[in-house]
Amino acid sequence: MKDLISIADLTSDDIQNLIKSAIALKHGGRRPLLEGKILALIFEKPSLRTRVSFDVAMKQLGGHAIYLSQAEVGLGEREPIADVARVLSRYVDGIVARTFANQSVALLARHATVPVINGLSDEEHPCQVLSDLLTIYEKKGGLEGLTVAYIGDANNVANSLLLACSLTGVEFSIASPKGYGPKEEVLALARKNGGQILIAEDAKQAVQGADVVYTDVWTSMGQEAEAARRRSAFARYQVNEELLSLAKKDVIFMHPLPAHQGEEIAEGLLDSPHSVVFDQAENRLHMQKAILVELLG
Repeated sequence: MKDLISIADLTSDDIQNLIKSAIALKHGGRRPLLEGKILALIFEKPSLRTRVSFDVAMKQLGGHAIYLSQAEVGLGEREPIADVARVLSRYVDGIVARTFANQSVALLARHATVPVINGLSDEEHPCQVLSDLLTIYEKKGGLEGLTVAYIGDANNVANSLLLACSLTGVEFSIASPKGYGPKEEVLALARKNGGQILIAEDAKQAVQGADVVYTDVWTSMGQEAEAARRRSAFARYQVNEELLSLAKKDVIFMHPLPAHQGEEIAEGLLDSPHSVVFDQAENRLHMQKAILVELLG
């Protein structure tokens, strides 16, 4: 593959190979596999984990990253996206784009001659979810036959997680209020992959017997005007110890961060014995290394 825009760009073998590569890189120490390579980071949205993990990954692999904010690039405003892609292709070896619109990342990939990686868009967050699969693989010893229950808004993370589960033999259940569930086109792609999917409005039904319980914020970046309405709609979808007790005894709890304690999760849940949230955050670094080596190496 040249680019990573969507989980749909990958096969089951691709995902398994990236997980194995990430584990090897995690335990293999720093290696100059991308010595002399330059990565451009184009970010329309603020970031902690995505920016730092890609920057550190490049440094640990012997390369270098350049951060470009929206104020500097003006993607699609100050300059057409196609022109940005063609110019950067003359300077750097790869591009990570964190944008509001998925179409912006797709246009960059279409016109760039170097690899383009989706660092988050309104439709997907593939790097986050590949890191999540790495974490689940480490904690559970594999993927196939597990059940992941996602509670909350069917946002970009949920879309990528749904597609990734369908490719790796993981059953997926999701509980969302009416009107906030997965889009039909995402479900169609997942079902085409043979995914076993349960869609519910009852969070308790979704987590029954689950190996993994996953949630995310109720209001994503760019949806701030909807915050009050969303808090009301999702009030019954908080993940807490009572909800986790309906899953398997060895359930793990996941959240991509940042988390809003008291909203989508109960106070203190990040420190629960079930929580692997900060292992997830660390694994962003190792999976990003695997992705970079695959695309730039």
